Amino acid sequence: MVNGKNMKPDLYPRRQTRPIRVGSVVIGGGAPVVVQSMTKTRTADVRATVAQIKRLERAGCRLIRVAVPGREDARAIKEIKKRISIPLIADIHFNPGLAILALEAGADGLRINPGTIGPKDRLKDIVRLAADRKAAIRVGVNSGSLEKDLLARYGQATAEALVESALRQVRQLEDLGFYEIKISLKASDISRTLEAYRLLADKVDYPFHAGITEAGTLLSGSIKSAAGLALLIREGLADTVRISLTAPPEREVQVAYEILRSLGLESRGISFVSCPGCGRTEVDLRRLAEAVEKRLSGINAPLTVAVMGCPVNGPGEAREADVGVACGRGVGVIFKRGRIVNKVPESEIVPALVREVEMMVGEPESKNRRAVDRKPD
Repeated sequence: MVNGKNMKPDLYPRRQTRPIRVGSVVIGGGAPVVVQSMTKTRTADVRATVAQIKRLERAGCRLIRVAVPGREDARAIKEIKKRISIPLIADIHFNPGLAILALEAGADGLRINPGTIGPKDRLKDIVRLAADRKAAIRVGVNSGSLEKDLLARYGQATAEALVESALRQVRQLEDLGFYEIKISLKASDISRTLEAYRLLADKVDYPFHAGITEAGTLLSGSIKSAAGLALLIREGLADTVRISLTAPPEREVQVAYEILRSLGLESRGISFVSCPGCGRTEVDLRRLAEAVEKRLSGINAPLTVAVMGCPVNGPGEAREADVGVACGRGVGVIFKRGRIVNKVPESEIVPALVREVEMMVGEPESKNRRAVDRKPD
């Protein structure tokens, strides 16, 4: 087994939900888990925002959310939409009028927070326009901005309080005849987040947007997000995900796909295998692995690539990969589809390995069957 590629998808049975659409993207209803992110530019800066979204598109982001703190940000959505290829969601707090402006500018969806959007009568115009524009609404509950009455009742932002907040907002939308809803219940710790999603799962059939909010910096946040999402996915509680990192948003998308690939739920892009190195390693393994991973980062083909540093596990892992290298003293043996195809000095390992991958990507599908066969159904 390489990186979980032959893992059966039914190890993670999906919760049954109604499907909704955000632009052209289907969420829930058995659709694949959707990776999304959020821009970190000022939305009114159209040039910078579009440039960041383009980078996210190349990384595989399928939905993008933008902050709308002011009228200029809402109006900028019209021009941004002209220049991007993925659906756009407007993140609205405090001012319902900005939701109207964002929808009029072409937003494909809204994120509203029950703790900041206000009472039901402020929703009527939003819902009417969202229905007319076929835009979805995410009820996005956050432990850091819970309604004051719920904080007073529960004493803190408990899982039960998060669920009550979500249900209150959902019922208001339903009372207004609106059902294109997805829900998130985010806290910065895993246990509370997991408990909240579990509690809500039996009460609604709307799809869930999942993640650990304010997870942290690249390293700590990635680890926390991976642990939390693995548990949520194991219980079928994630239909779309966002990794929240204090890092460039492209890294959020990369981490999301690595998590999904490691669980056997995503075949897009290179699945990279490398050993940690030990006293038997006789090449600069870290440099080699980082160079190969960087050179292959733009390839979307569902291939496994292995960079192994010693003769113990190296040949076996390299042989199981679509393309791999097992290193010895200053040399590397290149494997392709389980067969040795080359032996090169250390200085030539990176270009030789990358060349074999690029050749495989360019081959007809019938010759690339081994990689395709390992994709989950």
